[in-house]
Amino acid sequence: MISLQWLHADSSADFPPIETSLDEPDGLLAAGGDLSLTRLIRAYQSGIFPWYNENEPILWWSPDPRFVIYPEKIKISRSLAKNLRNNHFEIR
Repeated sequence: MISLQWLHADSSADFPPIETSLDEPDGLLAAGGDLSLTRLIRAYQSGIFPWYNENEPILWWSPDPRFVIYPEKIKISRSLAKNLRNNHFEIR
């Protein structure tokens, strides 16, 4: 049986320990809650991030291993740099 903690929007921004995240689907830790600044900061500081579909409960993830981007190691291709300069992208 899957045991997944439900976070309430009006509760504290605390998350369960990341060691309790599910193996399948990989890294699913909790559901519910909100996207308040306090909760997002607490999540990101703990290696947890929201990933969900619109009009569905927020799902909180912490897969192992996590993908980490080191800004100082990024190589930007010419085509990507051109797209970034021309603003051919949208942030939602």
